[in-house]
Amino acid sequence: MTSGVPGNTTEPIYNIEESRYGKIVCYNQDLLFEKREQKGWESGSTLASSLPFFITQLFVANLSYRVIYYLTRPLYLPPFVAQILCGLLFSPSVLGNTYFIVEHVFPYRFTMVLETFANLALVYNIFLLGLGMDLRMVRITEIRPVIIAFAGLFIALPVGVFLYYLPGNGHPQKIMSGCVFWSLALACTNFPDLARILADLKLLRSDMGRTAMCAAIITDLSTWVLLVFAFASFNKAGTWNNMMPWVILTTFIFVLLCIYVIRPGITWIFAKTVKAGQVGDTHVWFILGGVVLCGLITDACGVHSITGAFLFGLSIPHDHIIRNMIEEKLHDFLSGILMPLFYIICGLRADIGYMFKFTDKFIMVLVICSSFLIKIVTTVAVSLFMKMPTRDALAIGALMNTKGTLSLVVLNAGRDTKALDSPMYTHMTVALLVMSLVVEPLLAVAYKPKKRLVHYKHRTVQKIKGETEFRVLACVHILPNVSGVTNLLQVSNPTKQSPLNVFAIHLVELTGRTTASLLIMNDENKPKANFSDRVRAESDQIAESFEAMEVNNDAMTVQTITAVSPYTTMHEDICALAEDKRVCFIILPYHKHLTPDGRMGEGNSSHADINQNVLIHAPCSVGILVDRGMAMVRQESFHGEPTKRGVAMLFVGGPDDREALSYAWRMVGQHLINLTVVRFVPGREALVSAGKVAAEYEREKQVDDECIYEFNFKTMNDSSVKYIEKVVNDGQDTISTIREMEDNNSYDLYVVGRGYNSDSPVTAGLNDWSSSPELGTIGDTLASSNFTMHASVLVIQQYSAVNRQAAAAAAATTGLGAIAGSVGHNQEGIGSMPKATHDDEPFMKTMYQDDEDDEEEEHHHYGIHR
Repeated sequence: MTSGVPGNTTEPIYNIEESRYGKIVCYNQDLLFEKREQKGWESGSTLASSLPFFITQLFVANLSYRVIYYLTRPLYLPPFVAQILCGLLFSPSVLGNTYFIVEHVFPYRFTMVLETFANLALVYNIFLLGLGMDLRMVRITEIRPVIIAFAGLFIALPVGVFLYYLPGNGHPQKIMSGCVFWSLALACTNFPDLARILADLKLLRSDMGRTAMCAAIITDLSTWVLLVFAFASFNKAGTWNNMMPWVILTTFIFVLLCIYVIRPGITWIFAKTVKAGQVGDTHVWFILGGVVLCGLITDACGVHSITGAFLFGLSIPHDHIIRNMIEEKLHDFLSGILMPLFYIICGLRADIGYMFKFTDKFIMVLVICSSFLIKIVTTVAVSLFMKMPTRDALAIGALMNTKGTLSLVVLNAGRDTKALDSPMYTHMTVALLVMSLVVEPLLAVAYKPKKRLVHYKHRTVQKIKGETEFRVLACVHILPNVSGVTNLLQVSNPTKQSPLNVFAIHLVELTGRTTASLLIMNDENKPKANFSDRVRAESDQIAESFEAMEVNNDAMTVQTITAVSPYTTMHEDICALAEDKRVCFIILPYHKHLTPDGRMGEGNSSHADINQNVLIHAPCSVGILVDRGMAMVRQESFHGEPTKRGVAMLFVGGPDDREALSYAWRMVGQHLINLTVVRFVPGREALVSAGKVAAEYEREKQVDDECIYEFNFKTMNDSSVKYIEKVVNDGQDTISTIREMEDNNSYDLYVVGRGYNSDSPVTAGLNDWSSSPELGTIGDTLASSNFTMHASVLVIQQYSAVNRQAAAAAAATTGLGAIAGSVGHNQEGIGSMPKATHDDEPFMKTMYQDDEDDEEEEHHHYGIHR
């Protein structure tokens, strides 16, 4: 068969023949080097002709992968699915044989250029895989993961051999070496992708998740050992390698070289050349050059170059900042730009139409189903022997089918050595795709952690009344958030009658370059030794700042936790942890930060989405702190006496304001706090013009009056408390009054209610220009840059089951924060809990049985995985 461009004799004419090893393409290579007549800037050189095609291929590969990735991500499919689909899109059975693709995108004569860059990307990708794998995670404290790993591996291998030789599966004349690569691709488990699936489903902290991760990393390392033996056993022609003993010997010597020379050498060089923790670009470039050198050494030893890259990645010290610099410089460019070329190569090698010439469709379905079920059946059988729950065994068995880049590496290695022909290569690629399509959705639907009923009564500050333990969940994203939160907690008046129990949670975003070692070590009961250096250093400083509060205060206890989660589901971690710890108050930092000129910066929009989602789904009261430098308040006056801090509580009316008053009231016990409560009362003119809003205000006014009366009665002999009532007619009068207060008094903190679903005549006209709905009308006004320049603001929303249900229903309708909620249900998830889907009903639900007539006796039931 011939093809070419008609009428153009300078274009090569392809002679194409199909074989079981793919297409054999013949063309005259002299045309690539011929200096022929060109017009203008055009050149007949190979470089000039291949570069435009390579740029086009790079663009097409990246565009295709990104489009497919964003289409599959809402379905909670792992990235590996998008990678295979991207390759299969340009396979000969789909677009690969079309004229436009063959002539203008992936011409045959430039395939070697494409494969060269794809293999280079693969080498560096495998280096990153070794770089992110911390062998210190392999701590065999239980025998169950070891048995599960080796049982799944060594039973799947002979089953893979049986399926390989099954009649009707591929070409009748099988290649013996092909069964090795076929079985390895079937038996391997990709540990990084498995850890990310568990993170997506909030199962990292579950017993099942820990067992699956430990079994996966053992399987992963065992696969690498077997793959090295496979490389050594067969030559490039797919036949037995007579030099196998020498290959094994030289590879073993290189492993010893990595352990006893390269790793200590790199550590010594860094210790001598790195000054004050500052790593220069020279160190990074030498490391990247070392990847190619080690790959060249192992390729010369007779095993694949990826072996050297993987071992060199394992040799980099895990406690050095160089790892982060390499991740930052290499990961995004590699995974986002170059690796799609490798997926394209995998797709160009797969020919589904040619596969069906030698493969029976029934046999194909049988092989795919058997490949998926073998790990599940093996794990269930082993679990029955070890008395594990059957439900956990089914989940672990499904997770052991997690495939990733390593599976494609094994298949392509077999393809390069002609151990696997085109039908068998395509068959296993389709099998990997089907297995990856099933794992995460199957777990999300089928694996629901058992629920247990827990009595949880104190969900608001108002209910505590300074007589029971005050449990607070303090959230911080970055180190600058800590000072304001800790100062707020210190003035919250912990006493022996009402001690303060603080759960400080450091929120870390789960990104594409978050390594599996960071995920697996994410547990409050485990040390942070395996965190990346930047995250670990920041977490340590945050923990030290919070723990310093309890040193000289017997009435305060602090526990620090680090949570790694995507921004889109981080509110689930916060809400589930709040319910797990039975806190009654959550403190969140405002998403905007104070700039050096005293104004509020642009802030992080993702943090704003988190705050809004927490306000919707929180199981208790929530406070958002707008920190304007509470830590910078002077501690001593001119006479050496401590300076008192002024706190102003602005009371408009409604449940949120009553909650804010309760929190401000709690601060009164400290002699360093002067509290001023200002109640804004609408005048007759405001009530007349308010209409329906006035009627709602009058309904709440009775409860507000009782709350204010109790506050005044119990603090009437306290000189540090001042109560003022101001009559205002609209929002402008309210703002003018607050400005007057600010001019006459210097307050360090304003405490206000959010006023959710509660309109008042005293704020009429202010809602029209509110820019931060999570702060409410008054809170947004106080936080604006043109209002006050030095006082912090605490905006509080009281927990209400009714409002929570209504907000969740509204979020489900409008897609607020891309989180779908259902009426009367809360979306949970942290560590051991599965992730609530964006579009479907959450897998775990919080069931509330509220008695509105008697709030003190209401019981709340929610789901927690034991």
